[in-house]
Amino acid sequence: MSERLSNAEKSLPIMLLRARETVMQRFRPMLKAHGLSEQQWRVLRVLNEQGPSAPTTLASRAVILMPSLTRILANLAGRGLIERARHAEDGRRQVASLTSLGRDLIAEITPQSAAIYATLEAEFGADEVHDLMQALRRLAAL
Repeated sequence: MSERLSNAEKSLPIMLLRARETVMQRFRPMLKAHGLSEQQWRVLRVLNEQGPSAPTTLASRAVILMPSLTRILANLAGRGLIERARHAEDGRRQVASLTSLGRDLIAEITPQSAAIYATLEAEFGADEVHDLMQALRRLAAL
């Protein structure tokens, strides 16, 4: 039997946004409890995973526009979660890195984040989450 979908339900951008919103509704209370926005958390995660990074790299990997990233880095630095320094080989460039306070915050939040992921996998299916992630990686690489 053919499924009758509205035009919005056939729209990949709309369905991606709906799926994102469904997922983020689960993470927002945790982030709010730690005084973080979604974008700030993405920056902290990228720095934790990639190590010290130039702003252009951070913007790309955290999927944040540069003007927003500039404000986010200033906020995170003001809170002592990151530090910014001149690039060792090119003094015109900056590099951002986590401070010990930033690493401590990541360590505190990570188990909570993992529990949310586990709940999503239990409700949606671990194989489905894995397949969806693979499909999204392929789509993002186009």
